[in-house]
Amino acid sequence: MCGIVGYIGNKEAYPILIKGLHRLEYRGYDSAGVALVNAEGNINVYKTKGKVDDLESFTKDKDISGTVGIAHTRWATHGEPNDVNAHPHYSQSKSLAIIHNGIIENYAIIKKDLIKRGFEFQSDTDTEVLVQLIEYIKTTNKVDLQRAVQLALTQVIGAYAIAVVEKGNTNQIVAARKASPLVIGVGDGEFFLASDATPIVEYTKKVIYLNDQEVAVITRNEEIHIKTISDVETTPVVKEIEMSLNELERGGFPHFMLKEIYEQPRRIAEAMRGRINVDRNRVSLAGIIDNKEKFINAKRIIIVACGTSWHAGLIGEYLIEEFCRIPVEVEYASEFRYRNPIIHKDDIVIAISQSGETADTLAAIELAKKSGAFVYGICNVVGSSIPRNTDSGTYTHVGPEIGVASTKAFTAQVTVLALMTLTIARLKKTIEDDLYKRLIHELAEIPEKMEKTLATNAKIKQIAPIFTYAKNFIYLGRGYNYPVALEGALKLKEISYIHAEGYPAAEMKHGPIALIDAEMPVVFIAPHKGIYEKTLSNIQEVKARKGRVFSIITQGDREVRKLSDFCISIPETEECFVPLLASIPLQLLAYHIAIAKECNVDQPRNLAKSVTVE
Repeated sequence: MCGIVGYIGNKEAYPILIKGLHRLEYRGYDSAGVALVNAEGNINVYKTKGKVDDLESFTKDKDISGTVGIAHTRWATHGEPNDVNAHPHYSQSKSLAIIHNGIIENYAIIKKDLIKRGFEFQSDTDTEVLVQLIEYIKTTNKVDLQRAVQLALTQVIGAYAIAVVEKGNTNQIVAARKASPLVIGVGDGEFFLASDATPIVEYTKKVIYLNDQEVAVITRNEEIHIKTISDVETTPVVKEIEMSLNELERGGFPHFMLKEIYEQPRRIAEAMRGRINVDRNRVSLAGIIDNKEKFINAKRIIIVACGTSWHAGLIGEYLIEEFCRIPVEVEYASEFRYRNPIIHKDDIVIAISQSGETADTLAAIELAKKSGAFVYGICNVVGSSIPRNTDSGTYTHVGPEIGVASTKAFTAQVTVLALMTLTIARLKKTIEDDLYKRLIHELAEIPEKMEKTLATNAKIKQIAPIFTYAKNFIYLGRGYNYPVALEGALKLKEISYIHAEGYPAAEMKHGPIALIDAEMPVVFIAPHKGIYEKTLSNIQEVKARKGRVFSIITQGDREVRKLSDFCISIPETEECFVPLLASIPLQLLAYHIAIAKECNVDQPRNLAKSVTVE
């Protein structure tokens, strides 16, 4: 959830670190800091509550020299957001400085023991406990920094990505990870360190992804040396990243979120490229074909995910059960990992995550693998932890998603689930040939229909300020559009801070209808597909109680339009693909309401893009 940046080379580290922190601002944070090792070998730590801009202001009159440094943006877990709890943290003698993502679960026990040994603590963080432990082990065992880190981490329970610098050592950074991402960029006579590739791509395309329980020694003008915490040497594997610098810029849009909403037609087309062949009436996903016996014989599919990815998984449940006739369960990964689930060896577990680093989803994968299930990943970030820990999978290939509120990742996940469904259904022979061909052709037309849907932006922008008064929203949909209602409500909550709830429209009478009055906006996803007449009745029930109806309808629909206070039309499509179009007006509605309320849409309060802790 936090951001890590590091640099060692021949350039001044500070400008590179600051630019890297700005690149990582999308991850969510409440404080920022840097540690620089200057030419004399002294470690200068500067940190402050607030934004990276505040850190830059704080360091204007400070010694920021040095070609070795580490930097951090913190999202508070242990200890409130303030200057003292911000990273980096010194050890007691100030001979070490550390930055850390993750949570040390047994920090209280370790801290109590260190206090008995005379250590004093300045902060409330678990991270300071770790650096004090490293110093204690280094001093008492008379070992070098790498060995001290290895030994300290054998005593730690929890998740971590860390980088440590040492006083007097102007040529080295020691880094390690477990269940929290860390990538090393390999440049020309220089190395970079980061939570993900976004701060690195400007300087190099060559990266090394650290694996769990690995410790890397990054030394100036030498090859990287990696050992496990149990002191087994491993061979670094250098990979090429696909990301381009242009993908990290706003491209003329006022916010990344709006840019990413508008990218969806192109990105969805890219997600389908090479996987769908309209001329040959064929859909093929290599990850499915290579494991076809697993999918043909699967007795059950379990989808595990969190947040927006969970909503995509619900749509996947409808798709797979309708067309593949395989029972599907959709689980919150955070609950799945703790409820002692029944998992059989002929189950398939599909893990969905934009970042590929979601801690709860990774834990669910580990649980599924221990039970002998086949695990399939759907992920956007190449080289992230989920693709490396699953048996097979599919990348969504929509490029970096910088806005914290997910948009293009959601529609890409649904697209991949649709491609999976068609591939499996064909293998299992559970879909008629004419329907299979019709769905292929319709799916191929979705990017063009998304473009037409985006044309509603001006109208939504005009409507949105009307709703800035609202304290609550209700979103209602049926069938495939119930998850769309959930996702629309989540988008509004995330970026406008208006409380919103999504429900199946038929459930409105079982409680939520008590909330309906003239002040309550109710959003209906009401295309002329599925249980249309029933949805029409639900709208009439809201209007009878003077609720304000904002509806998403199929072009040409007159019945819902007559009952609606505000109406947005989307092109006609197959019922199972409506979520790909209906979600776009809801994304735009949330965006424009948030803008009208002067909220920070790209970095909403308290949220982080990549949730790497529980």
